[in-house]
Amino acid sequence: MSSKSNSFSVAPDPRVRVAVDVGGTFTDVVLLRGAEKHTLKVLTTPAAPEQAVLGGVQEVLQQAGIGWADVDLLILGTTLATNALIERKGASTALLTTHGFRDLVEIGLEDRFAQYDVFLDKPAPLVPRHWRHGVVERVDAAGRVITPLDEAQVAVLAKQLLADGIESVAVCFLHGYANPAHERRVRELLGQHAPGLWVSLASDVCPEIREYERLSTISANAYVQPQVAGYLRRLQEGASARGLRAEPFLMTSGGAITTLQAGIDEPVRLVESGPAGGAVLARQVAEQIGATRALSFDMGGTTAKICFIDDYQPQISRSFEFGRVHRHLKGSGLPIRIPVIEMVEIGAGGGSIARVNHLGVVQVGPDSAGSAPGPAAYGLGGEQPTVTDAHVALGTIDPARFAVGKVRLDPQRARDTLLQGLTAQTGLDVETAAQAVVEIVTENMANAARVHASELGKAAEESTLIAFGGAAPLHAALLARKLGIARLVIPNSAGVGSALGFLWAPVAYQTVRSLAQRLDRIDHAAVDKLLIELTATADDVVLRAAPGAALVRHRQAFMRYAGQGHEIPVELPEGPFDATASKALHRRFEERYAALYGRSLPHIAAEAVSWSVAVEAGGRAAPEPDEVAADTGRAAPSGTRRLYDADAGRWAEVPVYERTALGVGEWIEGPALIVEDETTTHVIAGFEARISKLGALVLNDTTAVQLDHAEAAEAVPA
Repeated sequence: MSSKSNSFSVAPDPRVRVAVDVGGTFTDVVLLRGAEKHTLKVLTTPAAPEQAVLGGVQEVLQQAGIGWADVDLLILGTTLATNALIERKGASTALLTTHGFRDLVEIGLEDRFAQYDVFLDKPAPLVPRHWRHGVVERVDAAGRVITPLDEAQVAVLAKQLLADGIESVAVCFLHGYANPAHERRVRELLGQHAPGLWVSLASDVCPEIREYERLSTISANAYVQPQVAGYLRRLQEGASARGLRAEPFLMTSGGAITTLQAGIDEPVRLVESGPAGGAVLARQVAEQIGATRALSFDMGGTTAKICFIDDYQPQISRSFEFGRVHRHLKGSGLPIRIPVIEMVEIGAGGGSIARVNHLGVVQVGPDSAGSAPGPAAYGLGGEQPTVTDAHVALGTIDPARFAVGKVRLDPQRARDTLLQGLTAQTGLDVETAAQAVVEIVTENMANAARVHASELGKAAEESTLIAFGGAAPLHAALLARKLGIARLVIPNSAGVGSALGFLWAPVAYQTVRSLAQRLDRIDHAAVDKLLIELTATADDVVLRAAPGAALVRHRQAFMRYAGQGHEIPVELPEGPFDATASKALHRRFEERYAALYGRSLPHIAAEAVSWSVAVEAGGRAAPEPDEVAADTGRAAPSGTRRLYDADAGRWAEVPVYERTALGVGEWIEGPALIVEDETTTHVIAGFEARISKLGALVLNDTTAVQLDHAEAAEAVPA
C-alpha cells in the first residue's frame, strides 16, 4: 500500500528509512521517504526468515521506485526469539555451571506462585537435566578463586557435548560476574575441543548477582542464539549482495536501536524487540492525542502484547518473565534479566489453535499454526481451527482483502475445520463455536491485562486503549468493553504498527554490572573504574550505530539498606566517583527510599549492589499533536457484508467502510467493519468511530458514557 500522509512525523525526513518486523506469522515492512509512506505484509518464512525480509523489502522498494542502494536506514525487529522460547523450538542447549549447582534452574527461588494450588506445575527449564553439567571450580563473591578450574574435565565434556548433538552451550559459574576468568577459559577450551559450538557466557550477557536469574537468562541466550545469529548473518549477506550500503540495525527489548553484531552476541536482548517497537509507537500516539494513561495492545498472528504507558513513557524493567504457564501469574514463567519494556505477552494471535480440552471446553492457544502451515483457511495444509478461521467463518474478515490479497482465504475450509475440530466434540453449531473462539481469546487477553494491571498497581479502565497489529483491530472494541475502557485508538497503518515504531526508537544501549559496595567503606577507585568501563562499552555500541552523534548518558546505582533483599534505582551524580559523589549518592538514596516507602532508615548502612550506564544518541522531538475533529457528518459505506450477530443468533448485513475513503471528522456507528489493506477494524454495537485530524480511528463506547450518566443521575439526591 502507498500513502502520501504520515501521521507519525513531526517534519518530513528526506532519508529513505525502512523498518521490518518479523513475526511468527507475518513479516511487516514500512518505508518512509519524506511524507511518502509504503507498507506491506508478507508471510513469514520460518525455516529461513531472511527470505521474507529480503522479498518484502524488495517489493516495497519497487513500490517506491527505488533500489537497495538508496536505503539510508534499515531497522529490523523480530518475535522469532520470543516464539522460539514460548513454543520451545530453540537449539539443543547444554548448561555448564559450578559443580553442585546444576539444579538451580529447577529449584528457582524455592517459592510457589500459587500457594494453595496442589496441582501446581512450575515451568520446565530450557535445558533438561541430562544436558546440565557441573564443572569443578569455585570463585567467591569478591572474585577470589577458591577452587581452580578443572580444565581436563572441560575437555572431556566438550567431546560429550558433541556426541549428544548439542548446538549451543550456556556457561554460568557462581559469582562469575565478580571474576569472569573461569567462564572465559571454558570458552577457549570449547573453541579448541568443540569449535562448532555456540558459547554464551553469563559474565558477558548478565554480569549481575542472583544466580537463578543469571542462569535462566544465559540459558535463554544460548537457546535462541544459533537460530537468531544464523538468520541475521544470512540477512546481512543477502542485503549486501542486493546493494544495501549500510549495516542493518536491530530493535532491542528496551525500545532502543543497536547494531547487528550486538544482536548476534546477545540475542536475548531481542526477545521482546517486535513488541518493544509497538510500545514505542503507542507512546508516540498517546503523546499525539494527549492520553497520559494508555494501554498498548498489539496482537499479531502468534502472540498478543499488552503494555501500560503513563505520562507518555512505557515502564522499563530490568527483567521480565516469558512463557507464564498459570493464568499469567507472576512467578509462573522463566525470568530473563535484561533491560526491557514492561509488558505481558501471551500466546494469543490470529494463528492461535483452538481445541476442546480434557474438561470438554474450548481452549485457545498458546500454540500457534504460524505461517507454515498456518490457519486452515490459508489452504497451506493447516488442519486445526484457529482464531483466523473463526473470523472467516463469522464474516469479520474479507477473504479477498486479507493481507493485501497475498493470502486468499477459503471460507469453506475454515468452516469445515471448525466443524471437525470443535463442533463435533461440543455439540455447538459452527457459528457459535467460532464466536466462542473469538470470545475466549479476547477474554484471555483481558485477563492478562487485569493481572498485569494488578501487578503494577494500575487501573486498566482509566486508560485509552491503543490497538495495532494485524489482528488487534478485530478484537479491540470487545477487549475494551471487557476491561471497562471507554476510548480506543486505531492508528494509521495499524496492521504494521510495530514496524512503524522502530522508526521512532532512539539509538541507545544499557550496560549493568554488579559490584557490591557499602557506602561507609566504599572503594571509590574501583567504582570509578567500573563506571568508566561501562560507559566505554555503551558508547562504543551507540557510536557504531550513530557515528558522530551527541551522546546523552544516564547513570544509576541499584541500592538497598544492608541486609535487604531487593534494590531501588538511584541517579548517580555527574563526574568522577569520589568522596563527594558517594555522599551525594547516599543522600539521594535516602530521599528516594523515603519517597517510596514513607521513611528512611539512617541507622542502617546503605549499599550499592549493581551499577548501570545507559547511553542514547541525541534527543527525541515532540510529535505533531492530534485531536478528534469536529463532526462533519456520517460516513458513507462502500458496501455491506454478512456478519454473524452472536447476540441475536442470526446473520445480518452490516455496513463496510474503506478507511482510506473516510474524511476527517466523519463518524461511524457500530456494528460496522472498517477495512484497509493490512487489517480490519470491527466496530461492535454500542461503539462510535470517528476520524481524527491525522487520520487515526478513535472509537468511543457510547454505552459506557450512558452508564456513567445514569450512575451520576442516581447519585444526585432527589
